[in-house]
Amino acid sequence: MNKTHPKRRALRTPHFYSAITHALTSSTDLRNLIEQLSEQIASQLDVDHVSFFVFTDSDHFVTAGTYGYPAVPKSDAKAINLYMGSDRRTTSIYERSADDRLRRLMVSHNMSMFVPLFRRDSLLGYIFIGESVAGIRNKSHMKLMDSIADEISIALQNAVSMHAVRELNATLQQKITDATHELKTSNAQLQRLDMAKDEFVSMASHQLRTPLTSVKGYISMVLEGDAGPVSDAQKQLLEQAFLSSERMVRLIADFLNVSRLQTGKFVVDAHPVDLAKVVSQELDSLKTNAASRGLTFRYHPPKNVGLITLDEDKIRQVIMNFCDNALYYSKEKSTIQVSLIPTKGVVSFTVKDTGIGVPKEEQAGLFTKFFRASNAKKQRPDGTGVGLFLAKKVIDAHGGTMIFESIEAKGSTFGFRLPVSLVAKDTK
Repeated sequence: MNKTHPKRRALRTPHFYSAITHALTSSTDLRNLIEQLSEQIASQLDVDHVSFFVFTDSDHFVTAGTYGYPAVPKSDAKAINLYMGSDRRTTSIYERSADDRLRRLMVSHNMSMFVPLFRRDSLLGYIFIGESVAGIRNKSHMKLMDSIADEISIALQNAVSMHAVRELNATLQQKITDATHELKTSNAQLQRLDMAKDEFVSMASHQLRTPLTSVKGYISMVLEGDAGPVSDAQKQLLEQAFLSSERMVRLIADFLNVSRLQTGKFVVDAHPVDLAKVVSQELDSLKTNAASRGLTFRYHPPKNVGLITLDEDKIRQVIMNFCDNALYYSKEKSTIQVSLIPTKGVVSFTVKDTGIGVPKEEQAGLFTKFFRASNAKKQRPDGTGVGLFLAKKVIDAHGGTMIFESIEAKGSTFGFRLPVSLVAKDTK
């Protein structure tokens, strides 16, 4: 009767394949898969340790194994490949054909055999197997490992691919995190700069408005003869200076309101207003300017508009902006049609000119801040692109809608529709 060594455990081939196959499907995480395979191989072959060395690319690798396994450095892993040449078989330290240098290297790492793992023609890595616990040199172990090497290589290659994807995702996530942090920092800086800009515009506008009002007042006094007789030539120059000062006052008011919009302080101060009268007054203030350009406003005030609850100052700015633009962009000696039409629950105001119009491809950006059409920039280089942006904000704040039609080189119609019963509200 044969006696079995007390530490030797019979290897059952079907059980070995079953255990390894189960380990191969246990995980898609590379390190976890390696550890599972190492434990199963060590258990089934009854060896003291098993470890894997797997290249993830030409410069990086992952190594793992049974608890307390001796890690094989990258330089030794590459040396093994050099010593074994083109041989892809499992190599045992006990083989007579083994290279002496290879044998010494294996002894230094306490391994009895190693299994090269290939995927197609590329070396994927190695399985390093320690000494048999029972001290048995079993050639069947080599055959088993050779037979299962391809399946292990396929599973490891898939895990390496997943590992690369996870590494890429982690890298991308880190880049996104870094970029988000930089964006937040930049955004915070931009917000601080924007606040500083708004504060400056608000402060500068307030400071400029007072002296400009004085300049406008003094020019008006001189025109009225309070400082003595005024010649026709002087009157013409003073009228131009007066119109320019008026324009500056309107621009400052526009910038103040844009600043208030940015800071959430733009408030509609609504009260009953005779809108027909407001339109007449604004057109009267532009008569001199219109006459100097050979232009005429045609307006018939309606008699049945009544009082409408709105913010008079802000609506005046909108009306003035539309009429002022019509003056600058209309052809000489033409007529500008202005209308105020009340209908059921709505009043509509429009200014129709025969000017340069707005190119169709540029109309979408017309009411955005600082936008100016290309042909408008050529005809009026000093424009700011604030007036129409602010006009839309004012009309939106009143619960109204904008009116706009334009054909390039033929003219434009600008205006608004307002509900006749309005509720004052804030625009943030």
